Amino acid sequence: MRKRILITGASSGLGRGMAREFAGLGRDLALCARRLDRLQTLKAELEAAHPGIRVAVRSLDVTDHDAVFRVFGELRDELGGLDRVVVNAGIGQGAPVGKGQFALNRAIVETNFLAALAQCEAAMETFRAAGQGHLVLISSMSAMRGLRGGLTAYAASKAGVAALAEGIRTDMLRKPSIRVSTVFPGYIRTEMNDGAPAAHTPFIIDEATGCRLLARAIEKEPNKAYVPWWPWAPLGWWMKRAPLSWVARLN
Repeated sequence: MRKRILITGASSGLGRGMAREFAGLGRDLALCARRLDRLQTLKAELEAAHPGIRVAVRSLDVTDHDAVFRVFGELRDELGGLDRVVVNAGIGQGAPVGKGQFALNRAIVETNFLAALAQCEAAMETFRAAGQGHLVLISSMSAMRGLRGGLTAYAASKAGVAALAEGIRTDMLRKPSIRVSTVFPGYIRTEMNDGAPAAHTPFIIDEATGCRLLARAIEKEPNKAYVPWWPWAPLGWWMKRAPLSWVARLN
């Protein structure tokens, strides 16, 4: 059992929802996000609901790479080790390339991919030293293909996350005590996409259901998981093979 779990981006959305799910399973939690006040509120909620667990929180901007290594180390020491790290922190909607919004698209790539690399480096240092661990990277169904408009940079960043996870997993083939999972969520209603038109979020599910399914999938420690499996696993297969003009209808 992975008793001590670190989750980034835990102050809202999928990160907060997964924290609630793992707390319900009796796990100790290390929670990071930029908004410390929200983390402290979540910590009080989880400890009141599950008195037997420990919850450690730290403010963390994952684009501050030095801080990633420092905070991961502090939380590892506070909990006496880390058994699972969920690389979840990220940001969403960008702008079409060439529309004068380079800074916005750059921030998406830096947060979703470069910061994910820093988190993986910090987590894997701990796991290699301990000889065990479970690294989880939250990618997206957007990683299946390049997408148009405001999702171009986002899809590219999440494809990078998926490739990064696969590379680390390949490196660990001879070390089965260290598992690496890539999770591809479909549309799950969170603050990030609240208010988006239904036509732009097909097959969307509510946050509580999505986070329950995410935690359930992560607990199985698969190489890859599509959440929810239906319809996204079959759609993922289709997205990789369909004409680009058809894929463009998804966003």
